[in-house]
Amino acid sequence: MTLAEFQRLIDAIYGAKDRGRGLEGTFMWFTEEVGELSRALRRGKQGPPLEEEFADVLAWLATLASIAGVDLEAAARAKYATGCPRCASIPCRCAEPLRPTAPATPSIGC
Repeated sequence: MTLAEFQRLIDAIYGAKDRGRGLEGTFMWFTEEVGELSRALRRGKQGPPLEEEFADVLAWLATLASIAGVDLEAAARAKYATGCPRCASIPCRCAEPLRPTAPATPSIGC
């Protein structure tokens, strides 16, 4: 299945409901799914449970794109088909600043 086919499938299944919820409400659901993916990754889940979380995030992203009138496949192709948008290399050869590593244990409130 291509990304465009997936976006059309998700729109056929959930489009009317998602458009009724609107962009803001749908975005809140998307961020909740990203949170669930984050928890699954942090807990080291693998196999089908992790794959389901990735699929959910992709489905909500497809819904957001549909509501916003964005063709995900065309957008991805336009931005990344020739490699990194900054250096145009595959793999990317841009120098990246060092990023702090995540804490070993969640801080209070996580």
